[in-house]
Amino acid sequence: MLYRLVLALRHLAYDKGWIKSVEASVPTISIGNITVGGTGKTPHVELLLRYFAEEPGVAVLSRGYGRKSKGFQKVEAGSTASFAGDEPLQIAQKFPLVRVAVCKDRVEGCRQLAESSRLVILDDALQYRRLKPSLSIVLVDFNRPVFKDKLLPWGRLRDLPSRISAADIVIVTKCPPDEEPDRGYWRRQLKLREDQLIVFSSIEYCPPEPVFPDADPRYIYSQRLILVTGIANDKPLISYLSDTYRLVQRLSFPDHHNFSKRDVRSILYAHKENPTACIMTTEKDAQRLREVADMPEKLRQRLYFVPIRARFISAQDEEAFKSRLQPFLSNAELRLFY
Repeated sequence: MLYRLVLALRHLAYDKGWIKSVEASVPTISIGNITVGGTGKTPHVELLLRYFAEEPGVAVLSRGYGRKSKGFQKVEAGSTASFAGDEPLQIAQKFPLVRVAVCKDRVEGCRQLAESSRLVILDDALQYRRLKPSLSIVLVDFNRPVFKDKLLPWGRLRDLPSRISAADIVIVTKCPPDEEPDRGYWRRQLKLREDQLIVFSSIEYCPPEPVFPDADPRYIYSQRLILVTGIANDKPLISYLSDTYRLVQRLSFPDHHNFSKRDVRSILYAHKENPTACIMTTEKDAQRLREVADMPEKLRQRLYFVPIRARFISAQDEEAFKSRLQPFLSNAELRLFY
């Protein structure tokens, strides 16, 4: 109740104007959620970037959770996860034409990016009330919707469900790709206004890729699997991989976990018990595993990650989403990816 009261008073102060919010000097698009992890923010930031891939002057600003650097920092493809955070580094490597930066102070981050950017995508900025975005996108997990969850510490909500009212677009993520959702039910349960767009997306798993360049591709075809993850929820990944592999060991670490030599010894021990098994991890975890000093060759040969992509469940949803992005484009048309 105390946590709920603090959140309510904070939002009231901003809503009433007792604490001022500011707008950046360039257009901004915020992607956030109300849940502690697990809604798929990074895949949806990447989904947004795929639309703007040919647009000049697009930037991404993140807090850079778990990084050791301070203040405003530009993120390059050759940066490290400890310097930039795993997710900003992943984005910088996959979208080399996009300017990626990290800064805890989003107002200051936008000020610096505005000098060389015409659009800033704000990663995980729903709770950052000092900055008012031009367009707000809020993600809701299909499998654990906010209206069936509770505030921390009894649930996974870090903010009040009523904050969905701040969204221009709500994306219900991780939907079953072959199942049509009850759109009216979701709109009613989330208490959306008529002007708020709701669309539905699913997660698509891509073929495994090596964590290290000297990986042996033969291990992909092993029937046995050791899974190493440091994410909020690895159950969907386990479900996907179980169609191909028999899971013989599962090493699960906290979200954004920085792997230590002790962790590597645990992975190495699991390998010794299952010498023919492939070792699989997530794309985000791969960023941090690459930084471990003196990674044993046996693990380098066996370590692979599974990339994921977010996609809308229908062309109609993508068209509706595209129409809301149109004012932010310099080009006349958006490409469709459905």
